[in-house]
Amino acid sequence: MPELARFYGIIIKMYLLQAEHPPPHIHAIYGEYMSSINIETGEEIEGDLPGEALRLVLKWVGLHKKELMTIWKKQKFKKLPPLK
Repeated sequence: MPELARFYGIIIKMYLLQAEHPPPHIHAIYGEYMSSINIETGEEIEGDLPGEALRLVLKWVGLHKKELMTIWKKQKFKKLPPLK
């Protein structure tokens, strides 16, 4: 699973070749916690990220939604800037 970004101890990844595994989403890993986040809605699909980590991930997804959807649709991996 390629790493798209890393910030504040959070790692953002996306499986490539997921067109058969909707909805479009990313995986956020923070220590022992992991969540799947819907790119289009910002909804936590599953997981248990602590509140502050989830807030940071949702902010990052909001900032990069268009790029994330392009990566999902084209299945071409690209690193994205971290949240600052």
